[in-house]
Amino acid sequence: MKDLVIVGAGGFARETAAAATGWRVLGFVDDDPALHGTQRSGLPILGPVDSVLGMDAAVVVCVGNPRAYTARRRIVERLALPPRRYATVVHPSVSIGAGSTVGEGTVLLAGAVLTADVTVGAHVAVMPQAVLTHDDLVAPYVTIASGVRLGGGVILSEGAYVGAGALLREGVTVGAWSLVGMGSVVLRDVPPAEVWAGSPARFLRKSSAPERQRS
Repeated sequence: MKDLVIVGAGGFARETAAAATGWRVLGFVDDDPALHGTQRSGLPILGPVDSVLGMDAAVVVCVGNPRAYTARRRIVERLALPPRRYATVVHPSVSIGAGSTVGEGTVLLAGAVLTADVTVGAHVAVMPQAVLTHDDLVAPYVTIASGVRLGGGVILSEGAYVGAGALLREGVTVGAWSLVGMGSVVLRDVPPAEVWAGSPARFLRKSSAPERQRS
């Protein structure tokens, strides 16, 4: 069993610790000094994020929410670790169908389903009970919240965030660093760096994600 250190100490990080049954989880690292020396879910906060650079353990970055969904890429770029240092964490209840691939640093939480020939890139967060169907393509740094359903052939571009319970019609594309609100029904393509919500989903505003200038 290999050692694992989780970057972040919020809800997603603690869910990942619970999912990492094939790893020896040493604890969390977080840049909030008030957390250092404390515990979360029975595991210690080992120090600041950069402390993983001196550790002989695999790493997974578990940060980001709808208000800060660009944070995962910023931390990965800051650490500049080789891809082999990153763990892929898959809850035992996840179903991964034939022809599907999952990149390094990605987390698949309880009950997620990849049906067939699904491609999931690096540093992706797939929350509980999400369903990705045939030929979906999920780029790096995407977040798929709980209960999302993707039709076949959906493309989620780099850094896209799909909120809880959203439904995406087959063949649609969500542009880089765009956000789809929870419960939305997406029937057409979402351009890059925009926020869409509703049923059917419609444009609300431009995304405030700073990375949209670089994608």
